[in-house]
Order: sequence, then C-alpha cells, then structure tokens
Amino acid sequence: MDDSDTVKVSNEEEYLLISGIQHFIFCRRQWALIHIERLWEENFFTLDGQIKHEKVDEGAYETKNDKKILRSLSIVSHKLRIQGKCDVVELKPDPEGFYFSKYKEKYSVYPVEYKRGKPKKDESDKMQLLAEAMCLEEMLGVRIEEGACFYFETRRRESFVFTAEMRDRLIKMIEEMNQYYDRKYTPQVKKSHKCKSCSLKNLCLPEISEAGSVSKYMEKRIQNETIT
Repeated sequence: MDDSDTVKVSNEEEYLLISGIQHFIFCRRQWALIHIERLWEENFFTLDGQIKHEKVDEGAYETKNDKKILRSLSIVSHKLRIQGKCDVVELKPDPEGFYFSKYKEKYSVYPVEYKRGKPKKDESDKMQLLAEAMCLEEMLGVRIEEGACFYFETRRRESFVFTAEMRDRLIKMIEEMNQYYDRKYTPQVKKSHKCKSCSLKNLCLPEISEAGSVSKYMEKRIQNETIT
C-alpha cells in the first residue's frame, strides 16, 4: 500500500471524533452531552482555541529543510472506530520509513497537535495525539513511536513517547466511549471543580446532583419562580 491508497479514506460518520478524547478525559458527561446529545455552548476557551487553529486548518503543505509538513490531514481507524484530523503531520527523510510515491522517498511520520493553553496535568493531550498516531499507523502500515504538542501559551513543543501501557489505556478508553455511544448513554452528573470552566455548565446543570434528582430540581425551580 502506498500513500495514494490512504488519501481516499473517508471519515465514517458513525465513528467517534478523536477530538472527543479530551472531552471524555475531562468529564465523561461533558463528552456525552457534546457527542451523543449534540449540545454545545461556546465560551472564551473554545473560541480562542478555534482562532489559534485557523492557520493549521488551512490545509497548507510546505517543505522545510527536507521535511514535508502536511496540515489538517484527515485520518481514520476502522479498528478503533475513530476519525478526525491531524493538525500537522511532519514527514522526515528516513531510509527505514514509509515510502510515499508522491515524493518518491521514504519518510518517518511525526504527528503534531496544536493546543491553545499550556501543558495539562491530565493525559488528555497525549492520548489525543496517540489516537492520531494509531490512525496513521493503521492507514500507512508504520510504527510511530512519538509525537508532539505545540502550546500557544508557552510557544513550545512538548514531545511524548508512546508506550505500550499508554496504548492499552487508550484502547480501553475508546472501547468505553464506543459502548456509551452505541447505547446513547449519558453519564450522571459528578460535580467537581472542573464544572466552573466547563463550556456546558449551563446545559449540564451540575446543581442537579445536589437536588438529589431531576424531578426534585425542577420542583425547586418552579417553587422559586412562583415565590418571585
């Protein structure tokens, strides 16, 4: 198989979005509200992230110091049932790499994800990056050992090595996501400090968890409106 075989792969509509991995790690309920119930609200962080990605999403291609740089590359994994786009894929000349007939040369494949802020304390960034790498591995028949995230706040790259343990955790996580998606299941509210910065807090209504149930919450709201 050469690169001409991979560019024709279409993103299956029923497959999970790779970008949802960061939502799932942040909060399983947030992920379900966005990807299963199709709810979304913009806040500063999501809008700022879109602006930061404008250049990346142009789909540009360039050569820099013998390195090919592909932007906004569509990817898919039929094994994992995920699809999405790589912000940047760098192709570095490598005699042991994958042969790209378009360039008539072998290259190693290096995915790069662009992030709005700074490195996170959780593993959402590297797991999203690994998912992109595993899609590329399946499409190209190569092994990708590492990739990087570029953070706009620090203006620096951070490299991640993809270990076997990381791959196992990601596979289990995506299996859980697919199970929720197939069942159309939205997890219950688990209120935490994350709720304050969540773009869906006005739709998720985390205060319901304190009311005990949805019916009790609605009854309380009706009573408050009646009094006022």
